[in-house]
Amino acid sequence: MPMTAKNHAAMSVVKRFIDVDVQQAALALEGLPEAEAALLLCGLPVTSVAICLDHSRPDFAAAVVQKLVPEPAASVLARMEPDHAADIIRALPAPARHEVLAGLPPGLSRHVSEIMTYPEGSAGRLMKTSVLAFYKDLRVREVMARLRAKSTKRAHSYAYVVGDEHKLLGVLNMRDLIMAQSDQTLEGIMRQVFCIPAFTDQEELGRLARDKNFIYLPVVDAHGRLLGAVRAKDILESSADQASEEMQTLFGAGSEERALSPLRLKVIRRLPWLHVNLATAFLAAGVVALFQDLISRLAVLAVFLPIVAGQGGNAGVQSLSVVLRGLGLREVRPRDAARLIGAEMAAALINGLVIGAVTAGVAWLWRGNPALGLIVGVAMVVNMVASGLAGAAIPVAMKRLGFDPAQSSGIFLTTVTDVVGTFAFLGFAALFESRLH
Repeated sequence: MPMTAKNHAAMSVVKRFIDVDVQQAALALEGLPEAEAALLLCGLPVTSVAICLDHSRPDFAAAVVQKLVPEPAASVLARMEPDHAADIIRALPAPARHEVLAGLPPGLSRHVSEIMTYPEGSAGRLMKTSVLAFYKDLRVREVMARLRAKSTKRAHSYAYVVGDEHKLLGVLNMRDLIMAQSDQTLEGIMRQVFCIPAFTDQEELGRLARDKNFIYLPVVDAHGRLLGAVRAKDILESSADQASEEMQTLFGAGSEERALSPLRLKVIRRLPWLHVNLATAFLAAGVVALFQDLISRLAVLAVFLPIVAGQGGNAGVQSLSVVLRGLGLREVRPRDAARLIGAEMAAALINGLVIGAVTAGVAWLWRGNPALGLIVGVAMVVNMVASGLAGAAIPVAMKRLGFDPAQSSGIFLTTVTDVVGTFAFLGFAALFESRLH
């Protein structure tokens, strides 16, 4: 479509917006449908498009880039930070991904492809590749001159010192650099550095973020070559995202789902687990059906049935949340499983005795029947102990079987608490029915 004077003026305004406040420009762009955003960006210089998409969410940027394949998509991504370009390309469908990688310069294509091989949440996926690094034999005055020549708005507190083959040797504190003699080499003023392999997983990164006070941690490959650096802020954000995903999968929602995800995605991700939940609900209903004649004779049992099941569910969720956190933070190892399950059952037993006694007292005072109180109390203890066992054993078992411990553990836990609580309460009531009339 030919560029009219009106369109040219509009493009100039958009470009100016990006130049003045790229963050707000990116947010405004994300408020548009992907097709309109792509159409708008097509009229801008490639550099402006790259800057804007570099500040956009990877999923949105990928949706826009997909409409620009093969060009100017490859040219845009070639001007972006390699780590962000890798996030965007990874989110593209396979055909578009191959086209874009083929359109990148060979060296950059290999670099981006390497970044894309790192697992989700690993140091290689979270690292920033644009870090300051200087050769060990450079003198202080040379480094100072290079820093002055760099036109960057970002302040650097540290730089890294590398040797042959870009192998990481140490870290350079900017204060040390300023205080050093101008003819000293970096090797003489650098400090020892703690680094992490690119394949360090999210759990280990989280532990390092808690145990070590750092802003950045350098990331190296298997040969000790500097690849980039990961920020503590990014680790914490990634851990928070992981926690929210586990919360969703715990109750059967897809980890990919977001608050404003399309309706189709919401339905597709939730419906399978709702079917599983429905099947388990029928299982619990089947237990109730076994005792329907008893309930028709003693309607008071229906009053206490949800109390017994509900308290068991609460006890199970408490155990489940503690165990999931322990597994996620590596506080719990496979050999600790028996001790962990025993501790959770002991806690559930004590809590069950207390809650069961209170519930039994209320039932006795309300109906004036000590047998009813005893049955309610004993059923409460049994269900809470079973729930504590299930809350600890289900995630441990899923971990040992190689599954995600958070994957819908809540649904299976609910099944246990409903079935055991219902069967225990109504079973005891059936045994001692003569004392309840």
